[in-house]
Amino acid sequence: MASDLADDPTHRRPFGRTGLSVTPICIGTSPLASMPALYGYAVGDARAEATVDAVLDGPFNFLDTSNNYGNGSAERRVGAVVRRRGLPDGFVLATKADADPDTGDFSGERVRRSVAESLDRLGVDYVPVMYLHDPEYHLTFEEAMAPGGAVEALVALRHEGVVGHLGIAGGPVELMRRFVQTDVFAAVINHNRWTLVDRAADPLIDEAAARGVAFVNGAPYGGGMLVKGPDAQPRYAYRDTDESVRTAVRAMQDACAAHDVPLSAAALQFSLRDPRVTSTIVGVSEPQRIAATLALATTPIPTDLWDELDRLTPPPGGWLE
Repeated sequence: MASDLADDPTHRRPFGRTGLSVTPICIGTSPLASMPALYGYAVGDARAEATVDAVLDGPFNFLDTSNNYGNGSAERRVGAVVRRRGLPDGFVLATKADADPDTGDFSGERVRRSVAESLDRLGVDYVPVMYLHDPEYHLTFEEAMAPGGAVEALVALRHEGVVGHLGIAGGPVELMRRFVQTDVFAAVINHNRWTLVDRAADPLIDEAAARGVAFVNGAPYGGGMLVKGPDAQPRYAYRDTDESVRTAVRAMQDACAAHDVPLSAAALQFSLRDPRVTSTIVGVSEPQRIAATLALATTPIPTDLWDELDRLTPPPGGWLE
């Protein structure tokens, strides 16, 4: 799996078959929405906007947000900066169409409203990448693909020139594979399922690569466990996990410490070193995290540590469905 693509995490590579080029690291904005119930801390407007400024001034040209992060607050904060200074040439802005937060409606009409809300908040009249976000909570595959449904609405918006390329973003691997197999989508985001401790996304990544679909890996830190360790953060993907997983991460943490490598560096580079992964989303909540992320991405990691981490990977157990 090792690849020299991870040597320069600022070098842009093709975003699937879209013609876009993106850096191997994509900056995620969910933490900028200020959701203390999820993250345990609040983020004010000034800090959020300073972080977006740092992203636009920094080495990564790819930013990911969503209609529903903080009921739209992430998009509004990104948009405040975009209105003030615009986007750098070649910068790729991606957002996501979401179900109605109150009713759960994810019809074609709702998709159109969601996209319109996002454009208004972001201060743009076009986004190059628009994902259908977390359909598994609201729709069956058949409902999403039905005439007049969510996917048809996105395709129409693409034809109208409102959005550029379509993506699908969600969790369940087999469901994401079904969407990728339609050949409607040029990109797929999957989260928490291609990390040091969960390799469930492997068939989806292979499928995406075979079809020329950009695979974007979300949550390489598993919601914090692979940064802080399982004693400080015992939950993976914001849910309780089996003790066998926490035991495996403790052993990984010890192995990294023996090589003077931060666990978070290994967690990030696990994703970056896979040539099938187009970009890896790293959520940030303050300006300093841009430079810190670059430092983690370029931390030297010896081959024998990778071998040891592979041996410590817990067996697949379907603990994320």
